[in-house]
Amino acid sequence: MSTDTDADADAESTSNCGASSSDSSEASTDSSSSKCGASSSTDDSSGSTCGGSSSSSSSSSSCGGSSSDDESSNEQEVGATVDDFDAEPGQLIAVGLGPGHPEGMTDRAKAALLEADHIVGYTTYIDLIPDEITDEAEDIYDTPMCGEVSRTEESIDRALAGNDVAIVGSGDPNVYALSGLALEILESKGATASMVDFEVVPGVPAAQSCAARLGAPLVNDTVSVSLSDHLVPMPEIESRLHSVASENFTITIYNPWSRKRRENFEKACEILLTHREPDTPVGIVHGAGREDEQVMITELGELEELGESEIIDMTTTIVVGTEDTYVWDDRMVTPRGYETKYDY
Repeated sequence: MSTDTDADADAESTSNCGASSSDSSEASTDSSSSKCGASSSTDDSSGSTCGGSSSSSSSSSSCGGSSSDDESSNEQEVGATVDDFDAEPGQLIAVGLGPGHPEGMTDRAKAALLEADHIVGYTTYIDLIPDEITDEAEDIYDTPMCGEVSRTEESIDRALAGNDVAIVGSGDPNVYALSGLALEILESKGATASMVDFEVVPGVPAAQSCAARLGAPLVNDTVSVSLSDHLVPMPEIESRLHSVASENFTITIYNPWSRKRRENFEKACEILLTHREPDTPVGIVHGAGREDEQVMITELGELEELGESEIIDMTTTIVVGTEDTYVWDDRMVTPRGYETKYDY
C-alpha cells in the first residue's frame, strides 16, 4: 500500500489548495488561492476560504505550491505567512489511517477526525474515511495526486485561521508521509509547531499491515526503501539498496512500480539478485485492507517478471526475505533466533 507523499508523486495536479497568490496584475486571472484568513494581493483570485468548498479545478499550479506568472515553473513557494493571520490558531493533527479499512484505524485516529473542524487529504485517502466521520466535519478539502505540498499548506493555513484541522494519509504520518512536510512548512511561514499544538496520531504502516498478511517476515532486523525517485534521486536509492541487500535485513519496498518507474523496479530486482539467492522468499501485497487486496508469495528470481502484472503498482508493498527466511504453510517466516537458545 502506498503512502501519501509518494503516492502523489506520479501525476500532475491542478490544485493550488490554499497557497495564497503572491503575484500582482501579471498573474493569471483564473488562478485559485485560499484566503484562509490571510490577505491576498490578487483581486480576481478565487478559491477556498477555510470552510467553504474546494475549487481546485480552476488553479494553474502544477504539483502544489503557490501560483506564479510562469505556469511552467516547478518552484513551490509558501504563500501566506503567520503575520497574515489575525485569529487565534487552532490545532493541526497529522492522522494515519492505517491500511485502508475502518477496522484498521486506531480509536485515537477516529477520535481525532471526529474532533477536527476540517479534514484535509488526498482524495483517495479521504474516500477511505467512514461516512459517519466525514459527515461530522464542517468541511472536507481533498486534492488529486501530486498536490501534497499545496494541500499541506492548506491544512496549515486553515489551522492558523483558527480551525482545528486534521491532515490525513494512509499508513503512518511518519512513514513516507506528510508530518515532516507540515513541520517544514510551518517553519517556513514563521510559525511554530506549538503555535498550532501540532500532533501526530500514528497509524499502522504499510510494512506492518502487509507483513501481517504474509505471516511473520519482519520479526528480526528490517529496513524500508522506497523506489520513488520523485524526491530522492535514483542513484541514491540504488546505493541504499546495495547497502541493505548486502546485509541480512528483511527489506520492505514501498512504491515499487508506476508507468514512470518501470526501470526503477527492474534495477531494484537486479541489485537484489546480486546480493541474494534467486530462491529468496518474497511477499507481495497489493491494496492491503482494501476491496482489491491480493497476496502472493514468490521467489526473488521471479519478481522482475511480475512487474507487468496487475498485482504490482503504487498500492503494492513488497517484502524481501533474508537468507534465513523460509516459507511454511503458505506463510513467510523469518526466525528471530530463539532456535539457537531454546529447545522447542
